[in-house]
Amino acid sequence: MQPRKIIIDTDPGQDDAVAILLALASPEEIEVLGLTCVAGNVPLDLTQKNARIICELAGKRDVKVFAGCDRPMGRALVTAEHVHGKSGLDGPDLPDPTMPLAEGHAVDFIIEQLREFAPGTVTLCPLGPLTNIATAFEKAPDIAGRVAKIVLMGGGYFEGGNITPTAEFNIYVDPQAADIVFKSGAPIVVMPLDVTHKALVTKERNDAFRALNTPVGIAVAQMTDFFERFDKEKYGSAGAPLHDPCVTAYLINPDLFTGRHINVEIETTSELTMGMTVADWWRVTDRPANATFMNTIDADGFFALLTERLARL
Repeated sequence: MQPRKIIIDTDPGQDDAVAILLALASPEEIEVLGLTCVAGNVPLDLTQKNARIICELAGKRDVKVFAGCDRPMGRALVTAEHVHGKSGLDGPDLPDPTMPLAEGHAVDFIIEQLREFAPGTVTLCPLGPLTNIATAFEKAPDIAGRVAKIVLMGGGYFEGGNITPTAEFNIYVDPQAADIVFKSGAPIVVMPLDVTHKALVTKERNDAFRALNTPVGIAVAQMTDFFERFDKEKYGSAGAPLHDPCVTAYLINPDLFTGRHINVEIETTSELTMGMTVADWWRVTDRPANATFMNTIDADGFFALLTERLARL
């Protein structure tokens, strides 16, 4: 079986970093065409820098990294340094990257790749706000029909929100972009907080990363050590949720997750619930299903996969 061609759209972020590392460690299942960076957890100048730092940590200097949109489509940028630190990758002491940014804009790269390969062969993997994806769909309406699948981290239903009472951060940062993507007609798989809050980096799981005794394993342990302080205090949980690697893990082993194919709408007008993913989990409306909304994860299987793959780097 040929590996799945993917574009990772990202705003690193420690959990983005782990998701990227998992993809780069899994060439049998995943061919990373490139990383497209967007403003989100931190501003664009840091997300594009952090993406290159991660590629160099993995020893994958040949990966193309593109800078994309530096602000949401219709709102002021909201960032999350309170979670990820000023750099977005606080925790490990990683050197500045020496590999260059790829020439061109991330949005144009997304369009070019979807047009270059046969329809249904390129999967988009957004780990941050959906600004780049929505901008590409607006600029080139033909490409939405060529997408194999969009597997994204964002939203929440049973868990509510993590940046407002009703909104998850990625969707809240650019709800207008999310609305465009969810209405695009492309097949969508959603990894919401309902899943990621069940993928907790406990001390035992983090110790397993550190025990790899490699630069990657130690850096991942240091990253999760850093950002879990916020989540453990906020949620009172045994560890921090590891959000974005759920996207990559799904591409490798979808059987780790279960969910429902339902209608998901994005709130774009009410400031009270701005960015809410209104998930019709109980199918109480007649709105057509447009997304597979995941709800459960085999957390032990997920962390076993993650640890095994990180050991390869």
